[in-house]
Amino acid sequence: MGKPSRERALEPEEAMAFAKMIRTSPRKLNLVAQSIRGKEASTALAELTFSKRRVAGEVRKVLQSAIANAENNHELDVDRLYVSQAFVGKAMVMRRFRARARGRVGRIEKPWSNLTVVVREREEAED
Repeated sequence: MGKPSRERALEPEEAMAFAKMIRTSPRKLNLVAQSIRGKEASTALAELTFSKRRVAGEVRKVLQSAIANAENNHELDVDRLYVSQAFVGKAMVMRRFRARARGRVGRIEKPWSNLTVVVREREEAED
């Protein structure tokens, strides 16, 4: 008995990878995600490898996972993959405080983010 299986949310030519709780703010993570949207998978990997941003390594891992999912789970051609979607969501926010003058406190917020990367196989150009 068990739950009935759910229909797949993605198209047959798509694969996805999801990372929870990345220790950076969604705003900073979205800058890196924005730089790979719409690019070929190999080009996006190369760009993330040489990016100066600290979070680029985490985004690279998620992209590699999406490519591996496409190849192993959905039998897609790796050479024709491109990043169709890369979007960021908010996760929890750790709140700390710092003592300030005259008995007051300054709140310090340490945000976390979620990242979803969807790769899609390009259609073959018909000549």
